[in-house]
Amino acid sequence: MVAEPGGPDDEKPQSDEAHSAFSRPAGTEPAAPPEEDHPTSEFALPEGVTPEPPAPGPGAATGSASGSETTGSAFAPPSTYSFRDSPPAFTPAYGVPMVRLTKEAPWQDRMRTMLRMPVAERPAPEPVQRHDEAGPAVPRVLDLTLRIGELLLAGGEGAEDVEAAMFAVMRSYGLDRCEPTVTFTLLSISHQPSLVDDPVTASRTVRRRGTDYTRLAAVFRLIDDITTADDEVSLEEAYRRLAEIRRNRHPYPGWVLTLAAGGLAGAASVLVGGGPLVFVVAALGAMLGDRLAWLCAGRGLPEFYQFAIAAMPPAAMGVALTLTHWSDVRPSAVITGGLFALLPGRALVAGVQDGLTGYYITASARLLEVMYFFIAIVTGVLLALYGGLQLGAELDPDARLITHDRPVIQILASMVLTLSFAILLQQARATVLAVTLNGGVAWIVFGAMARTGELSAVAATAAAAGLVGLFGQLFSRYRYTSSLPYITAAIGPLLPGSATYFGLLGVAQNHLSQGLASLSTAVATALAIAIGVNLGSEISRLFMRVPGAVGGANRRAAKRTRGF
Repeated sequence: MVAEPGGPDDEKPQSDEAHSAFSRPAGTEPAAPPEEDHPTSEFALPEGVTPEPPAPGPGAATGSASGSETTGSAFAPPSTYSFRDSPPAFTPAYGVPMVRLTKEAPWQDRMRTMLRMPVAERPAPEPVQRHDEAGPAVPRVLDLTLRIGELLLAGGEGAEDVEAAMFAVMRSYGLDRCEPTVTFTLLSISHQPSLVDDPVTASRTVRRRGTDYTRLAAVFRLIDDITTADDEVSLEEAYRRLAEIRRNRHPYPGWVLTLAAGGLAGAASVLVGGGPLVFVVAALGAMLGDRLAWLCAGRGLPEFYQFAIAAMPPAAMGVALTLTHWSDVRPSAVITGGLFALLPGRALVAGVQDGLTGYYITASARLLEVMYFFIAIVTGVLLALYGGLQLGAELDPDARLITHDRPVIQILASMVLTLSFAILLQQARATVLAVTLNGGVAWIVFGAMARTGELSAVAATAAAAGLVGLFGQLFSRYRYTSSLPYITAAIGPLLPGSATYFGLLGVAQNHLSQGLASLSTAVATALAIAIGVNLGSEISRLFMRVPGAVGGANRRAAKRTRGF
């Protein structure tokens, strides 16, 4: 039976299940919440503060006090909140300079100028190589660029030159907003297609290093063809040529390299006062050390132990000559010649150059590598010297080398040393003559300043190295290739072999003050070589036509920070 509406069933009290336990009882008023519990935003206007009225538009009428300033609230939006009310952008009276890259300058200088510009001021890329309508194949271009950068970095190129080469390849294939990054063992590229697209990043690790300047020159020719509009180099053609460069055999076989190592040590011994017998003995010691180092490399022994083992035979030869008491033979010249064949001049120049151009991480890694090699050479020579002292060898650290009585012979010896060094670096035969002449000129300048002019040997070394860097840059611009084949071998006669030997001999005989003084001279000479080479290269660029901003500086660099 259903109850009628308004009947007695409606007057019955409802059960507790008909309402929530948290509901307010009937007849009670809600209490006001405390002030701190108000659910308001911390950016809301407080009570009693009225918002500032919007500023009138340009055509609105102003009050009588049009020039007076009105005091607004701190919570009011600024006048530039809307783009319509924002002031116009500042433009200098002479206008914004437009960056134009001259086509006559080498691609190295053009790309170096681009890298030193802020990203917002770089001009848009002008693709040199063609691609289909869909645009460049970004992953393949990045991979090709990384492979080219790997060959350059493994061949000993500086970090700035590697970045310039990578930047040139990417811009030639039409990729904009790219940032290459080079460290001692890692190459990476970040490419952002547009401001709304995700960036694409690729990296590659350099695990093996080798010295082959013929391969280095071939890579530079490939980059020059890619960046030139007259030559059409597709991605497939670039990959094919890069594979050929990797497969190419070295221009000189192993036995020629061994003979070159002997010729380098023999010429260095003559350079510091040795005779024909010293030449032969130093050459035999260097060739024996070279063969032992090759044997250790074939067994997978690290380079530290290879250098230590290669330094022992020349030192042992010098100690053996001392024990024979031959008056016509200078053991110090034999040991010095062996050191010339081992000192890491190439890595030292590259490390200091990276530091001077602002690549401090790569420079620190290269200099650390040089330090390990130097310690290995020191270890090998000291072991041989300690063994000779135990056998009664009389090694005199005060018997300095006579180097100023045979200028013609020393000039010829410096050229032979440079020629042997160029063969060890696997240089192309077309560059051997130029670098040999460059090394002879460097020794003439050093001899004229240090021997004839009686100037500081360190200052003379820096001046001669600066001339080497200057001529090397000029040769490289004429050939459109890297400057390393014209520089590295030419600094061979300037390496501090004698100072290193006498420093090690002083340490071996417990004459620490004399030994450390000679080693300090060797370090100062090595730094003078590296800084001189870099300074000569920079001076050569000052007189070249380098692209830059119209009406501004031709080449940008980091500003001085004044120490803070």
